[in-house]
Amino acid sequence: MWIADDWKEYEVLDTSGGEKLERWGDYILVRPDPQVIWETPRRDPRWKKRDGHYHRNSKGGGEWEFFGLPDEWSISYEIRPSGIGSSNAGAFGAGASGACCSPLTFRLKPFHFKHTGLFPEQAVNWNWFSGLIREAVKSQGRPLKVLNLFAYTGGATLAAAAAGAQVTHVDASKGMVNWAKENAQASGLGNAPVRWLVDDCVKFVEREIRRGSKYDGIIMDPPSYGRGPKGEIWKLEESLWPFLKLTAQLLSKDAVFFLINSYTTGLQPAVLSYLLNSAIANSLGGQVEAGEIGLPVTANGLVLPCGASGRWQCSRLL
Repeated sequence: MWIADDWKEYEVLDTSGGEKLERWGDYILVRPDPQVIWETPRRDPRWKKRDGHYHRNSKGGGEWEFFGLPDEWSISYEIRPSGIGSSNAGAFGAGASGACCSPLTFRLKPFHFKHTGLFPEQAVNWNWFSGLIREAVKSQGRPLKVLNLFAYTGGATLAAAAAGAQVTHVDASKGMVNWAKENAQASGLGNAPVRWLVDDCVKFVEREIRRGSKYDGIIMDPPSYGRGPKGEIWKLEESLWPFLKLTAQLLSKDAVFFLINSYTTGLQPAVLSYLLNSAIANSLGGQVEAGEIGLPVTANGLVLPCGASGRWQCSRLL
């Protein structure tokens, strides 16, 4: 498992009874988590001193209950690049004890279906591809072109830009793209070479293929289910393989990495590994690895599973 354990301003304090107790900077939240099927004693007093609590209802939705939580606040994260030699290698550049750049800052706010605008477990992937980008930029003497699809509020976009990439950020939601731009400003990356695009990811990739566009790195964080602008249905289990084959056509001859994230229950890391080997490694070589990603739990030292990631990286940076 790849563990996002470099956070200073985020922490999973405890887990029990279908919920997790989290510290987001100065604020304590309780949110549901389907992985937490155990009932353990809630000894941490912050279970009862929370600032916000998302209650799930029997119909699958839910609502927030607030106890002094502001409408908006921020937390920061310092990238510690890894990825050179293997996806579990030590940090590149500044080393495991030091960050590569100024901290990234993320605006947070409670919104529909329990979310805050950030998935902290993805920090372990930011560290991984940041190291690859920095090493490739140094060896090639030019910025890397990186495509971030289903890019949400821009955590991966900012990590790639801070490492020296020119990023194309694509998401179908105008609100999410605007949120990502605000995160860039807060992180001192307002003038970074990022193209901010509100677009359907499948349609965008199809147009890029026709244009002959190429990218050195691709990040893909597709939803489990969604609808396109014309009512097209996206179901991950049915849509991912054809879309992956399509998107792989955008990789340059000097491509460095490809990352797929999945939060779909039942889509195991081995499936992501098979997909990447079949669509990319069989033709470009390199190395494919896949695994669960997770967050450490302070109360007991265990790790909370938070999805899966599949990673391909080029052979010259192994």
